[in-house]
Amino acid sequence: MKTVFRPLICSLALILSVSVLTLGQSTQVPSQQASSAIRSVPSGSKMKFRGVVISRDADNFTIRDRTRQDYIVRITDDTSIKTHGGFLKSGKRYPVTDILRGLIVEVEGRGDTQGQLVADKIRFNESDMRAAVTADSRVAPVEANQERIAGQIDELYAVAAEARAEANNANERISSLDDYDMQEQVSVTFRVNSAVLSPEAKQQLDDFAAKASTSKAYMIEIAGHTDSTGGDAKNFRLSQERAEAVVHYLAINHKIPLRRFVTPMGYGKTEAVADNSTASGRAQNRRVDVRMMLNRGMTQQRTTTSSTAPTRP
Repeated sequence: MKTVFRPLICSLALILSVSVLTLGQSTQVPSQQASSAIRSVPSGSKMKFRGVVISRDADNFTIRDRTRQDYIVRITDDTSIKTHGGFLKSGKRYPVTDILRGLIVEVEGRGDTQGQLVADKIRFNESDMRAAVTADSRVAPVEANQERIAGQIDELYAVAAEARAEANNANERISSLDDYDMQEQVSVTFRVNSAVLSPEAKQQLDDFAAKASTSKAYMIEIAGHTDSTGGDAKNFRLSQERAEAVVHYLAINHKIPLRRFVTPMGYGKTEAVADNSTASGRAQNRRVDVRMMLNRGMTQQRTTTSSTAPTRP
């Protein structure tokens, strides 16, 4: 418990200090100062350093080292992500979607032409991953009220105090929901007690993937659900299997990189959209919701560029 608690408190303290500094300067300092804190990595230069993940996007994340220098790390399909040690010191492999805000990592790679570090290896301790995952599940309700939190710093300190008291929830993942806009949404349904995609569901996912293939700076959110029949444990397991079946189909059949997916989640019967007392209602609740979210900042940048481009006579 002591091993897990220490990285939890350190991670949360760092995130809170970054949040307070950002909010306190937002009315006085232009956005140019925020971007100046990012250190550029020389192109082709090999680097290895350790720090805390302070932000995460679809293809990259920002890490802050012990000297409070920030670097942008780019993840590719060739990036090796594992824990330290393990059997024969091979470590346990993790998917790219598990690089969470607040996770303490060791990164090794080379600089690219944009000043980013292209990661060859990402390593971390198992205890730090448990701390980050625990905190990530804890703060999900807080993220839903992100706009309120921006004006109520006291609420962040209340979360920190509760995390210290419980000794297992001390890492805050702050990522504004307003950074992404929902572009496309589809819900595919399943037969009773089944996580197998029907031909109709596959067609819906094919259409969804075709739209995703023409988009940039997007992430895909996958949520599995069940009807109210059966026990809670079984429904949570079945809803997770349905969500993973959709991820597997999109990744294998349409080559969508795993880094584009938010970690799929099964909600069991907790989020019904129809009346479970009727057969038609239960059929609607046996579903997986698939949403494509576009980065608002990238969308606005493309819009501004096109509107200011000179017109030819």
